[in-house]
Amino acid sequence: MSKQNTTKNYTADSIQSLEGIEHIRLRPSMYIGDVGSRGLHHLVYEVIDNSVDESLAGFCNKIWVNIHKNGFITVLDNGRGIPIDIHKKEGKSALEVVMTKIGAGGKFDKNVYKISGGLHGVGISCVNALSQKLIVTIYRNKKIYQQEYLKGKSVSTVECIGTTDMQGTKIHYLADRSIFHSITYNYEILANRLKELSFLNKGLYLFLEDERENIKEYFFSKNGLKEYLPILDKNQEPLTKDVIFIEGEKDNTIVEVAMQYNTSFKEKIYSYVNNINTHEGGTHLSGFRRALTRTLKKYVDGYGILSNKDKIEFTGDDFREGITAIISVRVMNPQFEGQTKTKLSNHEVGGIVDKIVGEMLSSYLEEHPSDRKKIIDKVILSAKARQAAKKAREFIQKKNPVNNSILPGKLADCSFNNPENCEIYLVEGDSAGGTAKQGRDRNFQAILPLRGKILNVEKAMPHKIFENEEIKNIFTSLGVSIITEEDQEILNVKKLRYNKIIIMTDADIDGSHISTLILTLFFRYMKPLIEKGHIYIATPPLYLIRKGNHSQYAWSDQERENILNQLGGRKYVNIQRYKGLGEMNAEQLWETTMNPKNRTLRKVKIENYSEAEKIFSILMGDEVPPRRNFIEKNAIHAKIDV
Repeated sequence: MSKQNTTKNYTADSIQSLEGIEHIRLRPSMYIGDVGSRGLHHLVYEVIDNSVDESLAGFCNKIWVNIHKNGFITVLDNGRGIPIDIHKKEGKSALEVVMTKIGAGGKFDKNVYKISGGLHGVGISCVNALSQKLIVTIYRNKKIYQQEYLKGKSVSTVECIGTTDMQGTKIHYLADRSIFHSITYNYEILANRLKELSFLNKGLYLFLEDERENIKEYFFSKNGLKEYLPILDKNQEPLTKDVIFIEGEKDNTIVEVAMQYNTSFKEKIYSYVNNINTHEGGTHLSGFRRALTRTLKKYVDGYGILSNKDKIEFTGDDFREGITAIISVRVMNPQFEGQTKTKLSNHEVGGIVDKIVGEMLSSYLEEHPSDRKKIIDKVILSAKARQAAKKAREFIQKKNPVNNSILPGKLADCSFNNPENCEIYLVEGDSAGGTAKQGRDRNFQAILPLRGKILNVEKAMPHKIFENEEIKNIFTSLGVSIITEEDQEILNVKKLRYNKIIIMTDADIDGSHISTLILTLFFRYMKPLIEKGHIYIATPPLYLIRKGNHSQYAWSDQERENILNQLGGRKYVNIQRYKGLGEMNAEQLWETTMNPKNRTLRKVKIENYSEAEKIFSILMGDEVPPRRNFIEKNAIHAKIDV
């Protein structure tokens, strides 16, 4: 470990304590989201974020993460080491205050950390509270200090256990099995987060070791976002040769932007605040959009490209179509709002991003006339396509139901009127749709049959999407529409007619493809329905196994084998493989797939927005080799959950 510059005083007095941690163990989901896989991995992120904060402050350039065979996680950095001297107010070691008090940390002292990520002081104490056992080791002042905790409470004082030339902090912990459903870590999830952090923090080495599989990997980026953007956009054809990179600082807010236009019709903007993915956006994203619109509009208006007869009213969407951008800002006191606390609300940040991006983008466009022309041509094409799409969309909205009289003819609606109690099945094919209509409980279950494979919205022009009959029927049946607010198009869900929207397709390759096409539509054009937990996937059985009067369903090959073993083998056993929903009669479909007492629904969630974005681009985009590679790599654990 290398020594770091310690000129900035980081001592016990820098640590401020706000409140205790007893509440965390009682209500863990309030702090980490859930006690499933997401919450488990969130704990690791929190420990890593503390080390990254040391890097942001300029005192750490290496972080080691180790997944042990026994369920322990170790995170080690070469930062300054948490202070161990006595905290004046608390009368105990500053280390113990940090480990046991919510909101206790140097991050609240602006002289120590100008910028930090994590849960803003909740982080490490939260990890400690939810750990069965945690050992913290500090390498500081040429000495090694250590303290042990059980379920968030110290079981020893801070002890000096030796001398060292190392410097840094090591957290070694075992998540509490009585709180988490499982403490099995997914290597890919952690590797993806470290990879993301390496691009967001150029010059930082992140090492990951998995002792269970004997895997070692490290992540490092010399050029940060400039390297990251081509990776996120690798399945698209760039419109311009180079990535446009913008960086600047104002009032202690640091702004970095990498952007490039491609030939697609999608706007993909990834935004971060202090390394946190702000997938709900916020003021930094609004500032970027304002600067982009204002700067490009100046060229569209000023260069006389359009004659009077071609006069087009431009909107912000026209300037963003086909753009992929990463916005990373570092803010001293970030404030968040929104459902998942990932929407930045600091008003001043929007103005700073707007100013920096506006000035530097103008300079770039002046110096690169060829790129400028390609971008402006793309904007004009987008505006013309948008006007065509608007006409198609207005047609949908005119048809959108105020009452049931103008619902699509194919829709078999339910009789209940309260959306909270209603659900709709999007069913593959008229045949299966007919069976579902017979088998359903018509009080609360609606059926919308879809003819064949719906349009692939990943590759289609926007106006073609809204002209498509099946897609129009989905919008109209659900009661949702696309409206424009603050210069951007959003989904209006105020008149959503069903609480559960269930995709029900055959349990074969074609069925999986149709499911993915429908999910792509929801992800690209109705994402709030996924975020609010309305989208589900039905799981019809694969087999019906009969022996005499006895019959059982199996949802997997393994389950089939278990049933056969229970029945004493295959003798006198009839195994029916369901290739499609149409092979079941109405009663069987109800009993296995639609009856709330027996059915299994898989709720669609987005664990990682940038990964989901990438997967949809690979699976549904134009490039065949990346899709083939993805399928070959992931076929063994293929699931439709996103």
